[in-house]
Amino acid sequence: MAASRYKDKDAGVVLSFGGQWVSWSHTAVAYLAFLSALIVGSALHYNKIVQNEWYGYPDEWFPSVSATIGDRYPERSLFMIFIAITSGPRFALVGLFYLLTAKPGRSLPKAVAISGLIRTLTCGGWTYITSTDDHDWHDILMIAYIVFTIPWTTGCIVLSPPNPKAIKYRKYLAAGFFGTLVPLVYFFIQHKVHRVAGAYTIYAFFEWTLILLDVAFDAVTALDFSTFEVVIRDVKGTTKGASKSSVPTAATEKENEAIADFFATEYRLSDALDIAADVYHGFVFWSILTSLGLCVWYFPLWHMGISGFEALIMTTVSPAFLAIKPIRSLVVKNQRAVHLSSLAGLAAYLVEDPTYRVFAVGFGVSATCLGWAATLYSDSVQPARLERRVLAWTVGLLMSSVAKFAWYTNNPIWPIMHAANGGWNATGLVLAGLAAFRFTRLAPLQGGNPVSEKSGSAVLSSFGIGGLFFALHSLLSDTSTMILWVWDGYPIKGPVSNVHGWYTIAAMTVGFVAGISRPALVGTWTAYGIGCLGATVLTLYEQWFGYYGALVLTAYLTAISVPLISNAAKKSPAVTFGLGFFLYNLVVLFHVWVVAYAFVPGGPLVRERTDWVMLTTMLLIGAGVFNLITQQAQTAQKNAAPRRPRNNTNHRKYHFSVLGLLNVLFLCANFLRFPSNDYKPYHPEDRLLTAGIWTIHFSLDNDMWSSEYRMRDLIKELEVDVVGLLESDLQRIIMGNRDTTQFLAEDLGMYVDYGPGPNKHTWGAALLSKFPILNSTHHLLPSPVGELAPAIHATLDVYGTAVDVFVFHSGQEEDPEDRRLQSEYLAKLMGSTPRPSILLSYLVTNPLEGNYNTYVSPTSGMHDVDPTDDDRWCEYILFKGLRRTGYARVSRSTITDTELQVAKFVVPASESDFVSTWTAPKTLRNRRVPEEETAEGLRFPAMFRGDGVRDHRYHVFDEPRYYAF
Repeated sequence: MAASRYKDKDAGVVLSFGGQWVSWSHTAVAYLAFLSALIVGSALHYNKIVQNEWYGYPDEWFPSVSATIGDRYPERSLFMIFIAITSGPRFALVGLFYLLTAKPGRSLPKAVAISGLIRTLTCGGWTYITSTDDHDWHDILMIAYIVFTIPWTTGCIVLSPPNPKAIKYRKYLAAGFFGTLVPLVYFFIQHKVHRVAGAYTIYAFFEWTLILLDVAFDAVTALDFSTFEVVIRDVKGTTKGASKSSVPTAATEKENEAIADFFATEYRLSDALDIAADVYHGFVFWSILTSLGLCVWYFPLWHMGISGFEALIMTTVSPAFLAIKPIRSLVVKNQRAVHLSSLAGLAAYLVEDPTYRVFAVGFGVSATCLGWAATLYSDSVQPARLERRVLAWTVGLLMSSVAKFAWYTNNPIWPIMHAANGGWNATGLVLAGLAAFRFTRLAPLQGGNPVSEKSGSAVLSSFGIGGLFFALHSLLSDTSTMILWVWDGYPIKGPVSNVHGWYTIAAMTVGFVAGISRPALVGTWTAYGIGCLGATVLTLYEQWFGYYGALVLTAYLTAISVPLISNAAKKSPAVTFGLGFFLYNLVVLFHVWVVAYAFVPGGPLVRERTDWVMLTTMLLIGAGVFNLITQQAQTAQKNAAPRRPRNNTNHRKYHFSVLGLLNVLFLCANFLRFPSNDYKPYHPEDRLLTAGIWTIHFSLDNDMWSSEYRMRDLIKELEVDVVGLLESDLQRIIMGNRDTTQFLAEDLGMYVDYGPGPNKHTWGAALLSKFPILNSTHHLLPSPVGELAPAIHATLDVYGTAVDVFVFHSGQEEDPEDRRLQSEYLAKLMGSTPRPSILLSYLVTNPLEGNYNTYVSPTSGMHDVDPTDDDRWCEYILFKGLRRTGYARVSRSTITDTELQVAKFVVPASESDFVSTWTAPKTLRNRRVPEEETAEGLRFPAMFRGDGVRDHRYHVFDEPRYYAF
């Protein structure tokens, strides 16, 4: 600090010191706060602060930040004293940076200063409210701090004065900070979910690294603040736009030129709103498109075959009308009207009748495909504007995936959603209208004129569009789709949907950035080969290795989407997008046929050939890549020394910001969805296990609304501990790429086994359990003619006793040989275990007849939960080695087409208490008793007696049945 000096009276200077001391004091005191707590805590309470919920020393040997600063005296007090002292320099640092960068007419410095202030306040929040004090508020403030770190970090880089050293340090430190978040999350998952010894220590190292990098980033301001002398007076004129710190050198000019495209142009609110509107409009496109198959699927689902409504999928080929010049001219010149009319696909939720609703969605799809094709064609004459439209279209897909993750794989603005099941339809529709108005505010660049791009093949380009859109829709419209492709049961040896979904988003982000910044690199045969390799690994392998292939394929698909769509926009839109969407529709039908082969004409020819679907997809994309490469070669030959036109890439920084924001929003949703349940059964005091079986009909109720909330309520109110769900595989385009089990498991606090994945060609079987799943295997039972029969064999830890649970869906009635073979297979599988067992199943047989006597036999060792119930055909509960105490059938209301069957069992405490299976007389084994002779904890809820609630009531017997044995 310079000595105090008095100057002339007019200057009014009493004390002066260099502005860099604000930065250095902030850095020193901040580091002192954390490091003093670490040193004192390690010296006084080492074993206590390295202890976590699973392990202690020596498995864990380095403390986390929160344990160090928040749990013990005196280190907590030392930390809080120094962090309080830090607040003064911190606020001064934010203020000086604002003064340094503020210019007349610039709004960005104000926004950055506000984010810096909020960031400072939230820092005080999570440091003074520790996880021990209030875990929720500590986490909320910590997330808020990280969220506001993004605009602060980005803003500091963008507004940085022309100082190459400061810019370089800021970029490196920011990259290090956000890059550290990835391993940080990974090792936290290893600790929290997988309970890996030592993982929390590694996590702690990355957590401390974040602290060091965060403080170091702010320390870089010392290089800028040297221009200040705190009186406060700017002695070098930087705040007036001139820097006297150094004379520009060749190196400086080169450095500035390298970052000029990204940082040179001022952020403007108007431009930011344009990009936000564009991306949201792209999100609306994907929301409408992805809802079409889902709404169409409702009709063959209830008709049990071809319904005729399937023809509505052809509404996507509406761009073919652009081949007619008057129509093309009309659409291009009236893009706003076309885009606004497409919002009928969102407003469809207002239509109660499913038939009219699906037609509204079909009209919306037709209008949105037509409008986007016309917009891209119109803007194709201006590279920057075309790139902006392409990015809006594709980044909208990423936004859709983020929204679906936050809403447990449902899109909140789909027409199967409404307020009762978590929909945000009205809000989404209003925002969509505003976005459509802003999206179309620029006049079209060309009208009905012929397209100017003559080189290359429009047909080959359409092939690329067809394959690309199918791949994006079928694999990337939900982050859990490819994770479930590689899922193979317990113990978990691969990614989990609600924990690792961000990896897919990160791969999509990397692909978009590569496609924007290196289009020549991604549009090569080498990149295509890498993408094909990823597709092969995803198709052939499971667990983490299969998912690594999925991430490679993800990055390639999003990267190649930018050049492929840009190239297609420069040709006849009727061919590239009209024919392209037609090919997309054919592959959609192809990927439906491979699992629905038993119900569609020609289905057996492509039975279970997902590998053919993937091959077709990549070949179509390859045709587009071939056309792209050929066209680039032709252009290069015509222009021996082509002059590269300067492209206005100002929009890219906004898109990069949107990508960053979407990643942060996903991580916030990821944090909120992180598994935190205690998984407690409802009546542990009675060693009770309540098991249920329910065919959920793909989570669409009788009125075409998503049914997860209503299912959740019934399962919870019936106090079901273990439930098997059938017809539960929703990970296809026609089912919306959804996963009902995620919502049910997380909301009800249950473990989940999704069962055979979507690439196993079944209609799905899933298991939810309040008890830990020790092991599970998936089975595809013999099905030589009809649909595949999925089964799960899981071993649960029920009050310390291993209990086997089987979830099974038999083949349809039309294939008796399939069902006979399946009954023999399953009977042997159930008979192979000596442990207490339960079968939750869909058997397609009459009680006491035919295959029933294979399932209930000495081979299986299983008993029927109630042999006197002669009203069954599909759902059955069988058991062995347990004491059955109750059985009930509960009406479904309008949720699905089948009831929920529930049985109660008492689990033996030891092997000596196992209930004999075939030695007890039938009269004793099936003796019923009045409810009043049953213990209170073993009874079914009384709320479903009589008329019940919400049309759920005990039926068939009108009341539950209770048993003595």
